[in-house]
Amino acid sequence: MFEFSNPKEGANAVSPNVSVPSRDPILGSAKALLLSMTGHGESHIQQDEVSVGLEVRTLNSRYFKLTVRAGEGYTILEPRIEPIVRRYVRRGTVQVTVKVVERASAEDYRLNVDILASYRQQLEELFDQLHVPDAVHLDSLLMLPGVVDPGEVDSRRTEQAWPLIQQALEQALNNLAQMRAEEGRTMQKDLDHQRETVLAELAQIEVQAPRVVEAYRDRLADRLQKLLAEHDAKFDSADIIREVGMFAERSDISEELVRLRSHIDQFQSIVALPESSGRKLDFLTQEMFRETNTIGAKANDAQIARHVVEIKAAIERMREMIQNIE
Repeated sequence: MFEFSNPKEGANAVSPNVSVPSRDPILGSAKALLLSMTGHGESHIQQDEVSVGLEVRTLNSRYFKLTVRAGEGYTILEPRIEPIVRRYVRRGTVQVTVKVVERASAEDYRLNVDILASYRQQLEELFDQLHVPDAVHLDSLLMLPGVVDPGEVDSRRTEQAWPLIQQALEQALNNLAQMRAEEGRTMQKDLDHQRETVLAELAQIEVQAPRVVEAYRDRLADRLQKLLAEHDAKFDSADIIREVGMFAERSDISEELVRLRSHIDQFQSIVALPESSGRKLDFLTQEMFRETNTIGAKANDAQIARHVVEIKAAIERMREMIQNIE
């Protein structure tokens, strides 16, 4: 059954002779592109006596999932709609709503004579029982359910409407792509800001790291000198060297610093790709978070710990944002 609504005409309406170009909004540009997984696009097309309204909404999801809502007779078009949608959306929940409005003709409606006769007979029997003299008027019976049958949309009419539906689908997906790309650009700016924060804090840790062993050596020698002075004893400097060496080995974070910086460089390389790669970015942020935790656990230094907290906060903000990137 058709879904009826007021057709929208104007800026979004196109003539039947105008073709909407098909393009791939994901790979169609050589510039860096992040795409938000949430967005909305719609289109309205009027041609002759047929109007098509189409709406596309996308939501966060780990995998691709398509739901098509359409009037009776048009749900069979889902196998044709899906490959077109997949060209624009690779991951996420997609809801496509199709409304086809066609001017009704006399041939589209039929009276169900059997139901009409049944209504009339039941009412006449009821009037006799209640001793009501009023006669049954046919015009009042026409409003009862099932009396007028609007008929069904046959496959021929669905096929005739498909080119217009496809045209509206392409327009709605293009509008959706523009919205997702715009949100993606905003997210990229924030990701760049957070990445710079991580790099700035990491540089401070790299400066402080060599000082940690030196500070530990000085503290250890000072404590030993005070302790031995109280007991008028002497200590072997080799013992201090051995203890400092063990501490240096336990607190060495050079490998973690190299890996963290490497992850940050990879992150920036993926962001600069001409396609949106949310899963790769999500994996890298997890690795960045793990290396940062290890640095904080091994460094054994208050200043480094403060920088680690700032890095973890920035990475967490990146992770939250990446959950919405395709």
